[in-house]
Amino acid sequence: MKISISYPPLKSDKGIPLLSQNRQFQWFKNPTYIYPMVPAYAASLLKAHGHEVFWDDGIAESLSFEQWLRRLKREKPVVIAIESKTPVIKRHWHVIGEIKRECEWNPVVVLFGDHVTALPEESMLNSDVDYVLTGGDYDFLMLNLCNCLEERAKAEPSDFQLEPGFWFRKDGKIQNTGTFGLDHDLSNLPIIDRNLTRWELYAFKNGNFKFTPGAYTMAGRDCWWGKCSFCSWTTLYPGTSYRTVPVEHQIEEVGHLIRDYKVREIFDDSGCFPKGEWLQRFCQGIISKGYNKQAVFGCNMRVGALDSDQWKLMKQANFRFILIGLESVNQDTLDRLNKGIRVAQIEKTIKECKTAGLMPHITTMVGYPWESKEEAERTISFAKRMFTQGYIDSLQATIVVPYPGTPLFEEATRKGWILTKDWDDYDMKQSVWKSPVTNDDVLCYTQDLYKAALSPSFIGRKVVSIRSMDDFKFLLRAGSKVLAHIADFRKNA
Repeated sequence: MKISISYPPLKSDKGIPLLSQNRQFQWFKNPTYIYPMVPAYAASLLKAHGHEVFWDDGIAESLSFEQWLRRLKREKPVVIAIESKTPVIKRHWHVIGEIKRECEWNPVVVLFGDHVTALPEESMLNSDVDYVLTGGDYDFLMLNLCNCLEERAKAEPSDFQLEPGFWFRKDGKIQNTGTFGLDHDLSNLPIIDRNLTRWELYAFKNGNFKFTPGAYTMAGRDCWWGKCSFCSWTTLYPGTSYRTVPVEHQIEEVGHLIRDYKVREIFDDSGCFPKGEWLQRFCQGIISKGYNKQAVFGCNMRVGALDSDQWKLMKQANFRFILIGLESVNQDTLDRLNKGIRVAQIEKTIKECKTAGLMPHITTMVGYPWESKEEAERTISFAKRMFTQGYIDSLQATIVVPYPGTPLFEEATRKGWILTKDWDDYDMKQSVWKSPVTNDDVLCYTQDLYKAALSPSFIGRKVVSIRSMDDFKFLLRAGSKVLAHIADFRKNA
């Protein structure tokens, strides 16, 4: 059976959609293409079980919708699987209608992702989608579905049946197989087939990579905390479900990337990288095999998760880029978001990370419905001070969005904060709820956070630190992305 993992092009004056493997959707003028790890596992798993797979990322390939549709009609996949998110779900309903009208072989269309996990029946009611997959293990569910469809096509008795987590139509009625499970054994996953999944599309245009070509891995699903009330991926992976691939599997994948693809930087996109014994064994394995001399590494890590010795071990393993989510420096906000950290831990974590020789990158958000201007400005002032003092090297600034399915959305609905449920507006171009801070202020604050990287002292340190052509090229790329982000958040962008 032929299956396509598809990202249809979505034209907009807002920019290019950052859709794949993205926890917080944005339109960017200067795009970062993130390698979609779970869909890549789905493609590799399907191929390993005898299915034909067509990797179809029209966004990363810069195709027009017409070009993408023509190619789809040439390939004629039996199943078309599309990842969706809140700000583009209505566009995907339209795309599904186009597929059903234009593709005479009547392919089976599948949706997966956090939005449809939160609201599966909505897409069944508003589009001609055939199946909605819920939960985060949609690689295993895709294999289950395709095996069932293949057996059904034989019109013979079969032992295959759909697992919990599917929504579909039967006899004109919407039905489902119950609540999804997250008990699949990650050790059963194959090493990802990078050629099949067009890894080169994501190896260069990515702001996380200083050294290219770069590649992604995913050691865990998804975050061992998994309780942050704003995170859309808690819909897919509640914290109690955290699982990791075996350490040996992760090290083998790293070696595969270095040997076969000459990858120079590897970023792990688990919501939070494994800690404790798993982290120690991984770092020691990387060092013993000499991979720390052939590539650099990056990952997501939580405030307060590691001590100074563990940061130093990561440096020995040649970790470079560490993404740390702080979101705010107001304790009330951290408590409301269920971050599980104290304000005092934030600066300590950043300084220990930097002192170990790593490059901290922080994520911040503005526009909370309970934060005053003074409190919002406190986070901006903290970020500026960290830049000025040289403790952080980059940041990501976003507007808070309460995504459906999250505790934050439930709270906002219950308290009457929501201003609109037009999902098109949930794209971080504006606030979608009531706040003491105006929408214009939110845009200005977000710009101010990016402008903090333009301080003379910060730029001067970066220029002085240039030691190679890689350093120079990375500085130019980073500078262009900062300017693009400032433009992304201008009024009426």
